[in-house]
Amino acid sequence: MEFKISKGFFKELKKFIKGKNKKELEVLLNDMHHADIAEILEKLSFKSAIYLFKVLDSEKTAEILLELDEDLREKILNRLSPKEIAEELDELETNDAADIIAELSSLKKDQVISELQDEEHAKDIVDLLRYPENTAGGLMHKELVKVNENWNVFICIKQMRIQAENISRVHSIYVVDDEDMLLGRLSLKDLLTTSSKTPISEVYIKKLNSVIVDTEDVEVARIMQKYDLEAIPVTDEMGRLVGRITIDDIVDVIKDEATEDYQLAAGISQDVEADDSILELTKARLPWLVLALLGGFVSVKVLGLFGGAMTNHGNLFFFTPLIAAMAGNVGVQSSAIIVQGLANDTLSGSLFNRLIKEVSLSLLNGVILATILFLGSHFLLNVEIIIGIIVTIALISVIIIASLIGTFVPILLDKFGIDPALATGPFITTSNDICGILIYFTIARLILGF
Repeated sequence: MEFKISKGFFKELKKFIKGKNKKELEVLLNDMHHADIAEILEKLSFKSAIYLFKVLDSEKTAEILLELDEDLREKILNRLSPKEIAEELDELETNDAADIIAELSSLKKDQVISELQDEEHAKDIVDLLRYPENTAGGLMHKELVKVNENWNVFICIKQMRIQAENISRVHSIYVVDDEDMLLGRLSLKDLLTTSSKTPISEVYIKKLNSVIVDTEDVEVARIMQKYDLEAIPVTDEMGRLVGRITIDDIVDVIKDEATEDYQLAAGISQDVEADDSILELTKARLPWLVLALLGGFVSVKVLGLFGGAMTNHGNLFFFTPLIAAMAGNVGVQSSAIIVQGLANDTLSGSLFNRLIKEVSLSLLNGVILATILFLGSHFLLNVEIIIGIIVTIALISVIIIASLIGTFVPILLDKFGIDPALATGPFITTSNDICGILIYFTIARLILGF
């Protein structure tokens, strides 16, 4: 059951903190999950939070650090000495420790590394710091279980017991040669049901998915999602086993990527949160709002080109918001489907087939919507039949063009290495608004001759 912070619990907690009752605090929080304690720290004043943090043992607080909001974690780390931070990192796996060290200043980073007690652990952390955070190398753990192809089952089990002492979860057993080249994986079932004298080379599975250190994190996520993997080994450029990536790290990547795409689709160009400063939020939102404003100016200019229609055909202008809105909505729908397909690598078939499918779909939708519009405008709004015909023809044309723009712009952006999620935001909406208005009045001019 999920833990909920009740008023009674919070009142008791504050009382113990105020009275500096360390024993009571330890008892109160002893069996609590580190994620729940992190949530409690974020609700306390910083003074109370730092006191409570220092009361708890480093085995628990190390995990709490990972769950904290970045701003609070930064404040807490600034209040801890290099030695105290090193004590926390000694309790963490290498990739988690490297993530925290990466947030420190260069000077403090070196001081913390020099305070780490386990030299091998420190060496692994320093090695991970070499890789960009958005690559397999930046995601991977150094902790893993590997066995040599030349060992027999008995030696293998003996060595696995030694290696497993420093690993929280064993997802896979990897097989390497004398040069640490990744060869395959070992099934635990085969290991348990095979004679202790059997060479590992006779029982290991050669078929294995792996990634190299500079593989992008989103590509790692795609591979693990496609093959339903709990963990994936990481090799260097030579094929030597250097680490592994587990599913919990990939969940974070998927979450971050989804958040980024959602913000791009909403017209937010930077990674921001609701609690960020007004300046940061403005910097993230303003560029796309400026683009939308410029698009609005272009729309006004386009309408100006057809100013002559205002005198004799004023009814045309009443349908302008409807045409522009439908163009934007259809474009966003089409681009959202394509962006999703690109993200999940499920987009198949040729561009020509995609073109035929989009034209057919938009034609069907356009005819249905145009029929509803024609009947509504004639019987409910008493609009002239000729105006109704113009609006319905324009609506079908706009829907087809908007769906094609919404389809091919994301594909084009993806070809040039630009995040296609951009195409689901104000960019596609504004461009389709302008196209919709231009198409609408061009058709009206051709029919009415103004």
